[in-house]
Amino acid sequence: MNELIQTLTIYAIPVIFAITLHEAAHGYVARYFGDMTATLAGRVSLNPMRHVDPVGTLLVPIGILIASRLVGGPAMLFGWAKPVPVDFGRLRKPKQDMLWVALAGPLANILQALGWTVVLRVLLAVGLEDGFWMEMAKVGIDVNIVLMALNLLPILPLDGGRVLFSLLPQRLAWQYGRSERYGMLIVIALLALGALPILIEPLRVAGYWLIQLFFTAIR
Repeated sequence: MNELIQTLTIYAIPVIFAITLHEAAHGYVARYFGDMTATLAGRVSLNPMRHVDPVGTLLVPIGILIASRLVGGPAMLFGWAKPVPVDFGRLRKPKQDMLWVALAGPLANILQALGWTVVLRVLLAVGLEDGFWMEMAKVGIDVNIVLMALNLLPILPLDGGRVLFSLLPQRLAWQYGRSERYGMLIVIALLALGALPILIEPLRVAGYWLIQLFFTAIR
């Protein structure tokens, strides 16, 4: 039980920041391109309570984390926040600007992963090679990379689906848009079948490569 409580404590801050900044980034960029929907709804905020979904942000992740520990496997995490409301029709160039609004969330996660990597390196530099904060930094990197990779899958309503919709020719885009009503069911089915980790693995590897590339470039 103590180990489980410690695991939940280590995951709490990285997960809350990962979800909050991801959703807030969508709202900030939508506002920049002309849609004030999220701002008027009070969702362009760094306050986690404005983005937390009781089921998706709390119950589901904690349940999966506990289940993964009980079966003796590595800690696993899956969840969601309340999506920031964006009225794409109010963007100055709806189809084109949708691309940047969608990419804002994953970009926020890769930037957070970079930030947690800086924390990890500072801890190593001062001789703290293990312990609570080191574990939190590692979790911060992993959580943000996984969240970025998951959201970049080309499945509506995930961010990757929005990106693909934006890039497709008009006729194909609207045909593809009809799949959005089934999107989350598809994601849940992929998770249940064990296929989701396989699908996001290339994107996850790419995320770690970007972090390594960044730190190599600034040496």
